[in-house]
Amino acid sequence: MSLKSFHLVFIIASVALMAFLSAWNFLNYRESQIVSDLTWSFASGVAVVGLIIYGRFFLRKLKNISYL
Repeated sequence: MSLKSFHLVFIIASVALMAFLSAWNFLNYRESQIVSDLTWSFASGVAVVGLIIYGRFFLRKLKNISYL
């Protein structure tokens, strides 16, 4: 597995983790109405968007390097 492949898998795993964390904190906010849960949900959502943008930038930058 090349460094490019590992990096791409790590980005995808990070996006999935942040999306799960965002949803989990939002559901906690709906139950408890604690503002910090909503803040963490929003921050996790921003992290998801940032990671997706970074992943697209990474793929465009290294498009000539193989995955092997």
